[in-house]
Amino acid sequence: MSNSDAQPSPTPLNAGEPAGLGGHGGNVTLVEGGTFCLSDRLGDVEPGKPQGLFFRDARVISRWELLVDGKKPEPLSVLSPEAFAARFVLRRPPQAGLADSTLLVVRDRLVAEGMHEVITLENMSREATAVVLEVHVDADFVDLFSVKEGRAGGRRAEMTTADGELLLHDRADLARGLALTSTVEPMVLPGTMIWRIVVPAGGRWQTEIAALPAGAAQRPPMQGSVGERYRASEPVKKIQAWRATATDITSDSLMLNRILRRSESDLGALQIHSDSGTGRPFVAAGAPWFMTLFGRDSLLTAWMSLPLETDLALGTLQQLAELQGETVDPLVEEEPGRIMHEMRRGPAVGQVLGGQIYYGTVDATPLFVMLLAECLRWGADPASIATLLPAADAAIGWITDFGDRDDDGFVEYVRATDRGLINQGWKDSFDGINFASGQLAQAPIALCEVQGYVYAALLARAELADAFDDEPLARKMRERATTLRTKFAEQFWLPQCGWYAVALDGNKRQVDALTSNAAHCLWSGIATDEHAEILIRNLSAPEMDSGFGLRTLASNMGAYNPMSYHCGSVWPHDTAIAVAGLMRYQHVPGAIELATQLSAGLLDAAAAFDGRLPELFCGFPRGRFAAPVPYPTSCSPQAWASAAPLLLIRSFVGLDPDVPTRTLTVRPRVPASWGIVRFADFRLGADTIDMEVRGTEVLTASLPDGWELVIE
Repeated sequence: MSNSDAQPSPTPLNAGEPAGLGGHGGNVTLVEGGTFCLSDRLGDVEPGKPQGLFFRDARVISRWELLVDGKKPEPLSVLSPEAFAARFVLRRPPQAGLADSTLLVVRDRLVAEGMHEVITLENMSREATAVVLEVHVDADFVDLFSVKEGRAGGRRAEMTTADGELLLHDRADLARGLALTSTVEPMVLPGTMIWRIVVPAGGRWQTEIAALPAGAAQRPPMQGSVGERYRASEPVKKIQAWRATATDITSDSLMLNRILRRSESDLGALQIHSDSGTGRPFVAAGAPWFMTLFGRDSLLTAWMSLPLETDLALGTLQQLAELQGETVDPLVEEEPGRIMHEMRRGPAVGQVLGGQIYYGTVDATPLFVMLLAECLRWGADPASIATLLPAADAAIGWITDFGDRDDDGFVEYVRATDRGLINQGWKDSFDGINFASGQLAQAPIALCEVQGYVYAALLARAELADAFDDEPLARKMRERATTLRTKFAEQFWLPQCGWYAVALDGNKRQVDALTSNAAHCLWSGIATDEHAEILIRNLSAPEMDSGFGLRTLASNMGAYNPMSYHCGSVWPHDTAIAVAGLMRYQHVPGAIELATQLSAGLLDAAAAFDGRLPELFCGFPRGRFAAPVPYPTSCSPQAWASAAPLLLIRSFVGLDPDVPTRTLTVRPRVPASWGIVRFADFRLGADTIDMEVRGTEVLTASLPDGWELVIE
């Protein structure tokens, strides 16, 4: 990543990376804020498939097919300069008896509160060619979950035409609609736009189609060439502003640089700005199915992204604090102090987990407190942190009063109604928590990683209390943390196995499967050194390490299925957290070696996915398949997967800033294959730092006056 990228971006005409498949059977996903488009590699949205243009959790285009002389064009390539733009390079099918085509067809697509598509025809022949160009369009305006689960039902839009414009409306709600216009006026029929064109020899023809949903920001048509319009677009301005403030992180590894560049682009595109008038940023969980604010996902993504900037983390905290639970409402599982799980705005919002905002998560609340303290250390405005202290105290209150339902010292969950999520940790599929035998655990369930998050949250609140001169509260929080760590070691450790139980079930039985959850206990610091050494040996086994990352469940467990969502797959964010935990315990034998091995496998997986890590992929061993096997409905781009490479960088460089004390601690253990890792314009509060790290050395560090660099 480079701040030179803040200069005018390359146009979609001559630049970009191959578009990643995104784990959707060859589909191309474009995303910008709360809008995303899922199409095939021709650029088409085919009726009846889980594709379309989605705006505010509803599908506003369910068909978008381009025909040239009555036939689909043939694909040549797809390029994607940013997460919100793609160029589909096609050709007209050759005429009968000919091997080659002389008509190039290019679709330049940009997603931004709707969709803009420039169609260019270029005639390579020595004589003029006649072309009939058609775009067939429809919309069903259904909720995105209906699309994901195959319940769309084939609804059609109400269509009208007027003055070259095609208008589509939801038959069930006329407030939902879509307007289609073109810079070259077509013949418009219900569901079809048609152009009859003669392209001169060696000449070009071009039109731009705008598809604007009702409720989207209405902007005047942009002028100039395709490249000029692209550079002047709102998504490009937004990504340039993001790059202008983000740290420039590069290395000697070309592949790592490519992965970091993709991470930065995707995180910029996944950002949504609050519509409350503050303009604060937060990050959506991932495309195509989770383009909305999530508690856990947004918090962990913001944590991982701190090496780039703190604004995203602070904006996420502020947004979640505004939505923090205030009352007891079983329908949406709201409770005082609880941090929400997800927000939805689609047409079926009342049928999805009870309502627009659903609170059924057990880990977002402690993660909120953890991130708040981390933001202060990384240079967020202390006054802004102070305004969030009541939210942190309410979160601690939820942990005490609602999280610990039976007063046994551990936080557990059980859903309030049959609409809620059965499992409410990060492995929230119905079968995500199971015994070594494969038997499902029964609620109430106390997850091992959640106890670690609570431990870290108590210490975080103590740190915040120290910063704001509340010594009695700091002492109380540390005493609670010490007590929890002792109880955790006693009741979660499985000495006969050598790992932490993934959970305690409703009967307080130890759920004894070997899972990646145990590695989160290293990240939070709740694990003892003695337990960590044994755990690391078991995490290093081939049953856990797939060769492309850490499996969610060991391959010798009863419920193991490498093609499952949570029972043997590999999640990049999960592996990155494991690496961060291992580097926290780098003094323990085997920790650095396993961290290096896992990160190398994960980066190899990223390279296989064109530099973009998906939400998850199958957990087959690397020795069986030379490339990672995609998971069919994996989100890509997905926020915490996109941020995972940043956590790897932070972990091996050992970045530990403390802006209030103006101290930068670094524990470098950079893998040799990365060469030199460089940080330029690394903002810590009001100060900017440049640094180069290689191996165990800090080669250069330019720190402002008054700062101390500590190398360990």
